[in-house]
Parts: sequence; C-alpha cells; structure tokens
Amino acid sequence: MSLLWHKESALSDQHAADALAQTAVGLVANKMIVGLGAGKTASRGILALAERVNEEALDIQCVAASQHAEDYARQLGLRIIDFGELEEVDILIDGADEIDRTMSVMKGSRGAMTRERILCWASNLTVFMVHADKIAESQIGIRCPLPIAVMPYGLASTRIALRHIGINGVIRPDHNGGQFVTDNNNFVLDAVLRGDEDLAQLASELNDIPGVIDHGLFIDEADLILIEHEDRDIEHLER
Repeated sequence: MSLLWHKESALSDQHAADALAQTAVGLVANKMIVGLGAGKTASRGILALAERVNEEALDIQCVAASQHAEDYARQLGLRIIDFGELEEVDILIDGADEIDRTMSVMKGSRGAMTRERILCWASNLTVFMVHADKIAESQIGIRCPLPIAVMPYGLASTRIALRHIGINGVIRPDHNGGQFVTDNNNFVLDAVLRGDEDLAQLASELNDIPGVIDHGLFIDEADLILIEHEDRDIEHLER
C-alpha cells in the first residue's frame, strides 16, 4: 500500500466541510510562502491547505511554528522549507486561545508563542481562526491564563522580577509530571490576570525583563480574525 494512498486517504477521511479553515486557506494563492501556526485550530488550517494543494495542484511552500505542526504538514504532503533562509512570509494562518473585539489575541497554550510571533512579524498578512466561544467579553486574559516563556537560566530571579510587576506564574507541567519545555528549550509560566490590566503596558513590562523570552499577548499582530459561530457563519474582524 503506497504512501500516496495513505496521504490521499487521510485527506478524504477527514474532509468534512470546515468553513472556518477553508475561508482562511482560501486566501492562499499559487507560489505563496505560508506560515503554519501551532495548536488544534491551526491544524484544521493545515489540513484544509493540504486539501487545496492536493485538489488544485498549488505550488506553495510552508514554514511551521512548531515541530508538531511541521510533522503534521509533512505527513499531509505539504512542502516545508527552512524559515531561517526567508526574509518574509506571504501569509500566516494560525489559531488563538482568546480574542477580544479590539483584535487583541492571546496565544501560547501550545507553548509556541515565540515562533508564532516571529512568524507574525515576518508575514505580510496574519490570519487567526477562532470559535465564537473564545471571544472575551471585556479583554483577553480572563478566560485563559497568560503564558510566559522564560529561560531556565536565572529562573528564580526572573520570577521575582515578574512578581514586582504583579505577575505570579505557575510553571507549566508536561504530561509526565515534569516541566513542560518548548521547542526552543524554555519553560512556560502560566499566570492568571486580574482583568483590569493595561495589556499594552503589561506587554512592554514583560518585554523589559531579560529572562522573559516571550509571552502570549499579541496586541496588534492580527490583520484578520475569522470567527466561527454556532450556525457555521464566519465573521470577519479586520484591522
């Protein structure tokens, strides 16, 4: 049984109408370089993109925000290239943990926010996909914790600096009871916010702490947010 049969069978078996992912990958054109985010929703985009490539013989290249996303994309037949050799990406298709109506985005449930932010900055168009239940009523950071990627080196001093700005994060565990480690070999602290923070100021304060590698506050990175409602309608939020 051929590898090609396995790939086409996987696409066929999982090809349920996914209006959210299909809307996102509908923005991809031939010859583009496409950024692939991490997480479950981003995986829907990867699958939908692979279906388009398979059905339309698109000639595209991809870069992925996590090793898991890269492995999944390769499994579906997408062509992955080295991001280190690229100056820019045409479009990033990603998911989000939470959004608000100002288009602020919370990311990091998979610990890939550092690579995802680099992809955001390199991309000409950033597209985030979410279900409507991920819309915050006021501002992001209420429904899910704020992930903060930190270096293991100097961890205790970094946590002291975070407490000085009102952030007390818990080290994220892995599935085996140890410490979760990102693809860049960092730890993740998950911090619960009060809900009344100035998020732009908080992001700036986090960026000023040397041991903080990155965090989940994506305040102005989103160009387009696609929101999937229960009736399958897709709402567009554009900056």
